[in-house]
Amino acid sequence: MPDSDKQIQPRQVADKSSKDSLKKAIRMALSIESEAVQATAQSFNQNRYSAIGEIEDYQDLKDRARAIKEYSIKNISELLDRLKEVIEDRGGHYFYAATKEQACDYVKTVCQKHDAKLVVKAKSMTTEEIKLNRVLEDAGIEVAETDLAEFILQYSDEQPSHLVAPAIHRTRERISELFKQKFDTLYPLDTGEDLTRFARDLLRQKFLTADVGISGANVIAADTGTILLVESEGNIRMVTQAPSVHIAIAGLEKVIPNRKDLAVFIELLAPSATGQPLSSYTNVIAPPLNLPSFSFDGRTKREREFHLVIVDNGRTGMRQDPQLRQALYCIRCSACLNVCANFQAVGGHAFGGETYSGGIGVAWEAGTGKLENAGFAELCSGCSRCLPQCPVRIDIPWLNTVLRNRLQKFEDKKTMGQKRFFSNFGIFAKAGSTFAPILNLVSNLSVSRLFFEKRFGVDRRRQIPPIAAKTLYSQYHLQHKDKPVSKLKNSAVLFADIYTNYNNPGNGMAVLRVFNKLGVDISISDVMAAGRASLSQGFVDVAEERAQKTALYLEKIIEDGKVILVSEPSVLALFRLDYKNLINNDKLFQKIKSSSYDPVEYILKIIVDNNLNVKKYFDANKIANKRIFYHGHCQQKTIGAFEPTVLFLQKLGFDVVTSSVECCGMAGSFGYKKDFYELSKNVGGDLVSQIEQSEKKDGKRLILASGTSCREQILSFLDREIFFPMELIEKILC
Repeated sequence: MPDSDKQIQPRQVADKSSKDSLKKAIRMALSIESEAVQATAQSFNQNRYSAIGEIEDYQDLKDRARAIKEYSIKNISELLDRLKEVIEDRGGHYFYAATKEQACDYVKTVCQKHDAKLVVKAKSMTTEEIKLNRVLEDAGIEVAETDLAEFILQYSDEQPSHLVAPAIHRTRERISELFKQKFDTLYPLDTGEDLTRFARDLLRQKFLTADVGISGANVIAADTGTILLVESEGNIRMVTQAPSVHIAIAGLEKVIPNRKDLAVFIELLAPSATGQPLSSYTNVIAPPLNLPSFSFDGRTKREREFHLVIVDNGRTGMRQDPQLRQALYCIRCSACLNVCANFQAVGGHAFGGETYSGGIGVAWEAGTGKLENAGFAELCSGCSRCLPQCPVRIDIPWLNTVLRNRLQKFEDKKTMGQKRFFSNFGIFAKAGSTFAPILNLVSNLSVSRLFFEKRFGVDRRRQIPPIAAKTLYSQYHLQHKDKPVSKLKNSAVLFADIYTNYNNPGNGMAVLRVFNKLGVDISISDVMAAGRASLSQGFVDVAEERAQKTALYLEKIIEDGKVILVSEPSVLALFRLDYKNLINNDKLFQKIKSSSYDPVEYILKIIVDNNLNVKKYFDANKIANKRIFYHGHCQQKTIGAFEPTVLFLQKLGFDVVTSSVECCGMAGSFGYKKDFYELSKNVGGDLVSQIEQSEKKDGKRLILASGTSCREQILSFLDREIFFPMELIEKILC
């Protein structure tokens, strides 16, 4: 598709309530916007890792921020009463808008009262949400967006594609092309400096003649009426100080109890958003300002006037919803957007709704608009990488799972059939294992792939993974009639998850053989559907039923003094993370969480517990190539089970390079679905590019990947052997 604005109509594809519109948005984004979005989002993400690494009390700050937000939302009525009193005592005006219409009408009335012809406006997602610009413009009032990115979008008639960087999807070349189309100017508009200078000079005239300034608010302190506004350009200072009338518009969730607590959010916002230690401009103001008004255009100086508009527009409903409530803790930092591999690939015009984008945007679209507007929840693959990045610890993957469950009433029969197929993969795998040789031969025939595509929406370009003729369970019981004598006190059970049992029995057998060699008393569990497949499809009730059954089974193993080894990272993450939401028993969840291990993680533990000499058991010299490229599974990273494998391999003398991608893009069933195949391959291409760049620099490397879907994704690009880490470790056993 040509790189032309005539081809881009994001406002027309923003409605993700239908599959067709979502697919159209994905295609548009991949074709036109992907490169720009990926470069900036990944830069923000890497900068964030560096910035938070410099904050010594980062985890404590997150806990404090979460506690402040929880308290604020719980006590919001009292805080709003206090805020109203403070604002009015200071001579300002306070208005509570139950709906977006009430908010817009109030602002329009204030502007008309002052005979406003021109309003200068700072970037504000809340004003985007209530569609304020349209209301003011329909009333004959000019609205000038003064944030450079919003200025660009105003002239391109596009919606924001990012919470913090609204024009992240536009390259400098496309911005230059836009300005040349829209403005008759002698300015050169070819460099970033040219474009910025032109916009600055044009906006300066707006500031000099504006009648009203409109801003949002990052945080508002109820005890003093103090507003925190962070920015990178200085335009907010002009908006709030140059015009005599300042209107601040904010959702009720922005209110916190005390001015002193602003410090917590000042310290968290910039590092979480763009990776800066501190925003270029941090404004802490308590309007109305006790300053004379400016008179740039020769008009008589006027008294300053301040209006605070607090917007509900569905937030009370979110507060009363036990699941959506936590979305109100969001501080709009965009960390969850920047870390998301799918968002990096397509940005908010695909991974977004009418206003809000990214993982957290799903809950906001559902809460402040209509549930059916949140259909882009399907782009959340549940990789969980946003979870540890959120500065207020919102469980975004769980929110999106809940909303996918609620959205099922809008799904067609074909989509529901697809989801039921993937949710019940274990049933199909069990039946298929009986006829595995024939099934594997037939399943990858072109006619079979076409059938799977038509019937279950499985893209025909994907290879169907083979079903093992001999499952892990059958191999174990065939080979362990006479159980090896244990030499160590450690005792473990390998959990026979669906994927390992039916697709990757060799992985499970490698785990068993390695621990037998180490002298660990190890056996395997019954084969169980633990809930991962159903959870990934949004079938919360089914996932809860399977999880509760599995949890009770695991409890007996733990009470018998054994730990649980899990070779599939997504299932380990289920035990350590998702069971908190699924089994409704925190004591049991904590027991399972603390007793579940990745196999390599547990090797390190028994080495320490038993003071073992590593070289007595492992000899890396058995492998000629000591160079390894290791891609850790996304959920494995989130639960802290990724680093032990890197550490152990390095301890054995391997040269280990790790991928920096947050997710491989396959994400279990996600990459198989026809609707998301191109997106999945785009994300996977980033991973494979890193492998190729590493080998170009240092020579060929052994490729390791922990997850089943990760290995399948890499294999779809490279005709290479991809090792499960325990397979490699078995090869170097002494």
